[in-house]
Amino acid sequence: MNPNHFCVIMAGGIGARFWPMSRTSHPKQFIDILGTGQTLIQQTFERFLKVCPKENIYIVTNDSYKQLILDQLDGIYEHQVLCEPLRRNTAPAIALAAYKIRSINPDAVMVVAPSDHIILKEDIFTNVILSALNAAEKNDWLLTLGITPSRPDTGYGYIQFCDDNPFQEDKRIRKVKTFTEKPNHELAQTFLDSGDFLWNSGIFIWSLNSILSAFKQHLPELDNIFIEGADIYNTPDEQDFINRVFSLCTNISIDYGVMEKAQNVYVLASDFGWSDLGTWGSLFDIRNKDDNNNAIVGRNVLTFNSKNCIVHVPKDKLIVLQGLNDFIVAEDEGALLICRKEDEQMIREMVNAVKIEIGEKFV
Repeated sequence: MNPNHFCVIMAGGIGARFWPMSRTSHPKQFIDILGTGQTLIQQTFERFLKVCPKENIYIVTNDSYKQLILDQLDGIYEHQVLCEPLRRNTAPAIALAAYKIRSINPDAVMVVAPSDHIILKEDIFTNVILSALNAAEKNDWLLTLGITPSRPDTGYGYIQFCDDNPFQEDKRIRKVKTFTEKPNHELAQTFLDSGDFLWNSGIFIWSLNSILSAFKQHLPELDNIFIEGADIYNTPDEQDFINRVFSLCTNISIDYGVMEKAQNVYVLASDFGWSDLGTWGSLFDIRNKDDNNNAIVGRNVLTFNSKNCIVHVPKDKLIVLQGLNDFIVAEDEGALLICRKEDEQMIREMVNAVKIEIGEKFV
């Protein structure tokens, strides 16, 4: 296994759109959402053991989730868990991880991936990642994985690619032309019809030199913050340094801060059974369905004249549904959500209302 291959798993999100199952104290990446016996972050961790050594896997998370990670990931040591004192989006988190890894191996090539994605075709995914790492090692490129779209989904970002094939070893790699965030349905259908758009997976691959050069060029203030810690990373003073400087970081995503500005951005078109599992609707899409197209998680659920619903309830809870069509019904730890699937984008708003009117106990 290549000792220059590193992985950074992003695990700091709170997964508010999966409420009530996902809570601030125990978000979706630490939950066995699919009923497989493994949480999402455990699945992600094991997936990357196929492409890099265990000691080269780092997890960036919020302070409050450190113990959850150590409990759930077998063989991970504390120094592999980077704890953010504040949520500042993905660009600061990636910059921190890149500088920490540089102090260990300046020749590193790294993949950055969320902790809560679903990958159904594991072998194909592994081959895609290895090919992308090979390309990033040989070229000054910022690579992202693009997913061949199957429908005009308005919940994903889109990547438009050019026709050229710059890398003969893998002709699926194309230069990126434009990024578009979450289009409306009409525009998403246009993208699908055009044939030169992919879904943005949020999985990135690059060499340390390439990403640090990009930070220096496009986010110099952020770069200056973390370059100050060059002699501190991987020492007992590391966490104190992170706690001190993180409040100085701009709240900005790697997409806005770097990828949409840089000229050396490429995409590898892929199809490995991917879902970002960002919403109840995305879980509905990948679950097995009953004869009425209901996706049900729970042992004691009876349905009458109900179809196209997703039901996710504790195994000991009896639920009887009558006359529901296209609904989300989810219960966990004393909170029950009943919401039309088409209105699931309102769940964040609902969670905020619960927090304000009821209190933080249920969020």
